[in-house]
Amino acid sequence: MSKSLSGHCYCGAISFEIDGTSDWVGHCHCESCRRASGSVMTTFAGFKLDQVRFTGARPSAYATDDGVTRSFCNRCGSPIAYRNADTPDDIHLQLGLFDDLEALPPADHSFRNEKASWLRADEQLPDSGWVKPD
Repeated sequence: MSKSLSGHCYCGAISFEIDGTSDWVGHCHCESCRRASGSVMTTFAGFKLDQVRFTGARPSAYATDDGVTRSFCNRCGSPIAYRNADTPDDIHLQLGLFDDLEALPPADHSFRNEKASWLRADEQLPDSGWVKPD
């Protein structure tokens, strides 16, 4: 039997439940994730879209010209998820929203070449292979 995961935004208006396990969990250091989250890195848990059920309000969304849609709570402003048109069946949820953080330990870093030089976080984890093209 798969473990059910759950979480919610800061104010609790947006909540979700997930059946099954995550495809991956990792830290992202890319500029767009930093700016969208207001943090020096963002940590996501990736799932198939059909695993995720929003049980509260639906997130608002902001789409960019490059095929990326980021969702957020329009009440408290919490970032919720990242979706990419290149992988339409996937959703990457902000790890900090989950009720049980211990169930989803990060496994890698994406875009480490864009990481702040002074940041020390899970340095022993491997690179995911995602880097910003030159």
